[in-house]
Amino acid sequence: MSASTPARRKQVHLAAHFPGVNSTTVWRDPGSRSQIDFSSFQHLARTAERGRFDFFFLAEGLRLRERKGRIHDLDVVGRPESLTVLNALAAVTEHLGLAATVNATFNEPYELARRFATLDHLSGGRAAWNIVTSSDAFTGENFRRGGYLDRADRYTRAAEFVEVARALWDSWPSGGTPHTVRHSGPQFDITARATLPHSPQVHPVLIQAGDSDEGREFAARTADIVFSRHGTLEAGRAFHADVKGRLARYGRTPDQLKILPAATVVLGDSEADAQERAAHIRRQQVSPQTAIATLENVWGRDLTGYDPDGPLPDVEPVPDGELAQGWAHMADRFGIAARWRALAEEKHLSIRELAIELTARQSFIGTPGSVAAAMDEHVQTDAADGFILVPHLTPGGLDEFVDRVVPLLQERGVLRTEYQGRTLRDHLGLGRPAPRQEESA
Repeated sequence: MSASTPARRKQVHLAAHFPGVNSTTVWRDPGSRSQIDFSSFQHLARTAERGRFDFFFLAEGLRLRERKGRIHDLDVVGRPESLTVLNALAAVTEHLGLAATVNATFNEPYELARRFATLDHLSGGRAAWNIVTSSDAFTGENFRRGGYLDRADRYTRAAEFVEVARALWDSWPSGGTPHTVRHSGPQFDITARATLPHSPQVHPVLIQAGDSDEGREFAARTADIVFSRHGTLEAGRAFHADVKGRLARYGRTPDQLKILPAATVVLGDSEADAQERAAHIRRQQVSPQTAIATLENVWGRDLTGYDPDGPLPDVEPVPDGELAQGWAHMADRFGIAARWRALAEEKHLSIRELAIELTARQSFIGTPGSVAAAMDEHVQTDAADGFILVPHLTPGGLDEFVDRVVPLLQERGVLRTEYQGRTLRDHLGLGRPAPRQEESA
């Protein structure tokens, strides 16, 4: 490249997260529709494809959550199985990647590798697996072996799980015959043949969301995408540098891993209009009851007697109190409560105002032009490689973004105007993984 030739701007990678049963969703809005009708999944997926997004992303719910012995309010709408939904979406989309969150703690490598290989073939190479782990005994009760894994063992099992799944995906080269995979390790002992040859992208794209040190190391060794929670410029740059700095020890280069934080977008005709809309949405997302429940997860005691618009509780947490099941366990409750009290005191926040601040995702709030500029800045300055957008409405929550922001990103030259490849690895700029030679028999 000559000195006068401008450097090509980095591309902004975009994904659409189906909001489902999480605290982002605004249920009371007149535009809110079903969380389980196929038409809802189809609408959001087709909107994302119209916006030339890389992939569509589904979370997982293996058990309905409970609070104080009752099913959690959000979960009464139901929680479909992700791979089933994505196989159906493969038939009504052409280019969009299809990503499912599936737990490596409560599944087996052979069965899951086969299901993902099937989706990858049916979709023409558009499958992705978001690898999650669990130390939740409540969820573990659903499964034959019961129980749960200690936190220290979750990533040990996940790493071996991925190793076995990859061996199976690699074991039947296109145009060849399947090799026998023999694996004997602490978690799995199998002798098997895959039932499908290589898919168009050899095997699914791997996504990981852990933020602990062990999670970051697992991502550097294993993942193609990190689903990050770090959305501000400063935090994003620090996380980006840390995780990508770990890649070299596994023989990988920075372009072989994409970091995509979750983000929400609120648009307005002016900055003030957008801020007003965002404040309204946040108060819809965090009701008085939700605010109290947020604190109860830490305090471990019933706080319904406290005013959501009043100060934080003057009592200490109960160390082993559990009012809710199906959520991540809160460690160091006393430390968290102390930090929350300090933050509330510093900013003069009520219980509800504190909950609004604590549960906010990274948000882009502004006019379409300012949002496009801010997203571009994050990517060009190495705070992210793109974003997984989590709309607050199902299924039309991305319509306005695709209509008003996507064209501006395309004008900047940082978002494709047409898909150039067919597989998800093509969209992400990831090379096909080099298959390993497995033992044949």
